[in-house]
Amino acid sequence: MTPFVAAVPDGAVLADVRYPADGSPGRRAHEAGHLPGAVFVDLDAVLAGPPGPQGRHPLPDPARFARDLGALGIGDGDAVVAYDDAGGVFAARLVWLLRATGRDAALLDGGLTAWTGPREAGAVARPARGLTPVDWPADRLVDLDGAAAAAAAGALVDARPGERFRGEVPDVDPRRGHVPGATSLPCREHVGPDGRLLPDDVLRARLLDAGWREGVVSSCGSGVTACHTLLVAERLGLPPGRLWVGSWSQWAATGRPAATGA
Repeated sequence: MTPFVAAVPDGAVLADVRYPADGSPGRRAHEAGHLPGAVFVDLDAVLAGPPGPQGRHPLPDPARFARDLGALGIGDGDAVVAYDDAGGVFAARLVWLLRATGRDAALLDGGLTAWTGPREAGAVARPARGLTPVDWPADRLVDLDGAAAAAAAGALVDARPGERFRGEVPDVDPRRGHVPGATSLPCREHVGPDGRLLPDDVLRARLLDAGWREGVVSSCGSGVTACHTLLVAERLGLPPGRLWVGSWSQWAATGRPAATGA
């Protein structure tokens, strides 16, 4: 599958990766109403390890990730289509992790926002499946020093909303602002009011204007929404970027300098 699909292919496993902005449990929103047959994938519990020096959402242990998805009924050979209600910026974490490890996964363009079909309530249970653990690919990732080098070269893009990048609003992390040298590229502006992707020519101009090129690093608050920009770049056939998983949550916890403003 391509990184984004307009409809769910026959036989694909549908995954609900909602992450409510008000801090309420995504599972509660899922059980209140979801796309028929969708399993709920908890971002904090399944798609991230415990918070720590590597940031708020470090990568999960590969064996645990495989075990948890297998328990949800996602196994070797399954294609996965994920969605949320925020233009795909949270569900992108699941899709990127699967695609980065050679598995078939895509975002449902528009997600719940554009969905006009029926919804079902309650939990969804699928028979457990076996999913083989695969190590995270080192060549698709950068660490703190790698991110600093990318920023110094003008090759670090930040997917957070502009007001967080500029340090204008309170932040969930210890400090406000951004890595000096980073460029703001809010991922939520990749989609329109209906949650669907903007036209390819508009997206291409956005990424190229932000300096997207070979060796670029995608960041955000904690390595989640940055995945959306990486999937957009893949859709457009642009050079593949690398993910800084720790992102601002890792940088803000250090004594390294921070910048504010545009």
